[in-house]
Amino acid sequence: MRADRLLSILLSLQARGRLTAAQLATELEVSERTVHRDMQALSVAGVPVYAERGPRGGWVLHASYRSGPRGLHADELRALLLAMPGTVLGDLGLDRASESALTKLLLAAPDAERARLAHTRQRVLVDVAAWRAPEPEPMPCLAVAQDAIWRDCKLQLTYTRADGNHVERLVDPLGLVAKGSVWYLVAATAQRDARTYRVSRIRSARVVDAECEIPDGFDLAAYWEASKRRLVAGVPRFSVCVCAHPSVVDEFRTAGRWSRVEWLGEPEADGRVRVQMQFELEAHACAFVLSFGPRVELIDPPHLRQEIARRLATAAALYA
Repeated sequence: MRADRLLSILLSLQARGRLTAAQLATELEVSERTVHRDMQALSVAGVPVYAERGPRGGWVLHASYRSGPRGLHADELRALLLAMPGTVLGDLGLDRASESALTKLLLAAPDAERARLAHTRQRVLVDVAAWRAPEPEPMPCLAVAQDAIWRDCKLQLTYTRADGNHVERLVDPLGLVAKGSVWYLVAATAQRDARTYRVSRIRSARVVDAECEIPDGFDLAAYWEASKRRLVAGVPRFSVCVCAHPSVVDEFRTAGRWSRVEWLGEPEADGRVRVQMQFELEAHACAFVLSFGPRVELIDPPHLRQEIARRLATAAALYA
């Protein structure tokens, strides 16, 4: 598009001072005649571009002119450079557009800040993936859902619920949320209540040529925060008490999924520490305790202690 080309010419001249028509034509993949027409269009629009003759001549943008992010401080520019992880943008098909935008942002930055901003991108990396990241979920309908949101259109979808049953829904898509590497579609049903759909469970999707109806006052960020609170509040919790060697207590806060340390006791006569914990499921508590071998002993509840003893006996019989 010509507007993009004119902006690229401005930013390139601003960043590099002087460029010949041949250099610009090569970079923009157009003819030199097109470059001359673009320069005439910029001049007519009031942009102070002019040509200098001679061996070191070329097109020049007057030093008094500056386009781009006026008034942004250095920290604000750094925040923009680091704002969005590339994996998320890649899922949305915006990774190349993001890289192009960041390049333009660098070119439009003040000369004194440009080198420091480029240095920032080499010194700070935002990686949102977990250490034990699961296999990527296939999301063939993400692009369709995204298209419906951009166009403010309704979405007809076939969805697989957690129980395995398939349902048909005509929804008003309200937004997309990336939670780690998992994408969710927030959409309103005919009853006007917002629901959350895991995008990987959408089996088919089709944009419907009808205007999307967004509930009055709907805020995606507020909805998602409330949804997370409801999820955490609804997760079943099982309280257990363990006796652990002090060397492993520091690992408790990161070792278990949906686990939480409630309190730590004082060291006992044998040097071990009592720890009260909560888990989402009893099976998770069993697996957690067994993973530490003799360094962790489950004290309470008694029935879970018996279950761990049964599992250990079964394993001992297997390796006898």
